Amino acid sequence: MTTLVHGPVPRCYALVPCAGTGSRAGADRPKQYVPLAGRPLVAHTLAALGRVPRLQATLVVLSPDDTLFDAALPNAAADSRLWTARSGGATRAATVTAGLEELLSRGAAEDDWVLVHDAARCLVRPEWVTQLIETCEHDAVGGLLALPVADTLKQAEGGCVAATVDRNGKWAAQTPQMFRIGLLRRALREAGDAVTDESSAVEALGLRPRLVPGSLENFKLTWPGDFSLAERLLMVPVSNPSSSQGSAT
Repeated sequence: MTTLVHGPVPRCYALVPCAGTGSRAGADRPKQYVPLAGRPLVAHTLAALGRVPRLQATLVVLSPDDTLFDAALPNAAADSRLWTARSGGATRAATVTAGLEELLSRGAAEDDWVLVHDAARCLVRPEWVTQLIETCEHDAVGGLLALPVADTLKQAEGGCVAATVDRNGKWAAQTPQMFRIGLLRRALREAGDAVTDESSAVEALGLRPRLVPGSLENFKLTWPGDFSLAERLLMVPVSNPSSSQGSAT
């Protein structure tokens, strides 16, 4: 009789790139530090990730010259599940790559999962992250939160409509995006700095990440108007987590 020997269960880590300037937001500081509902934007993001039991730790990757994080989150150093690294680069890919190296140096394994999440998606909820983990943890590739595109899409040219784009089968990518540390490390190394999300780097290897339905509320704060909308939503008590799930019609 053959006994199957199983290795250790892969752990899950969150990685939050937090080295950008967010110039499109029109704020007087990097957008991750803009106050929302009485707290810096990134504090809401990290609080939500901190409530995900499956996450071993969350690593925030800052720029080397960041002078705002410690003041924005003065109690961060006391949280054993919240790590920081001042090794962010000039691009998202460089920052995430530096974060992966930091996780490995802190004892993570290449077969462990990393969930890369935008600092500016501060409305993320723990149950959405948990759903992503439970859906992808036995997948050969991994996956990401995303939403089927509901709006009619237009191709622009010179400020006018050049064409209507078929929305059938198109999804808007969100985060977290969940992949094995070793796989994502290789994908980013081969894809270079031009990629704008982790999934596209993995796709370039010929792999097909799983799409996990997310929520309309899990939007990335980018433009000035996004901040007032996010603040209003942060002030609304969460009573039914499933009520905000997005759908396409």
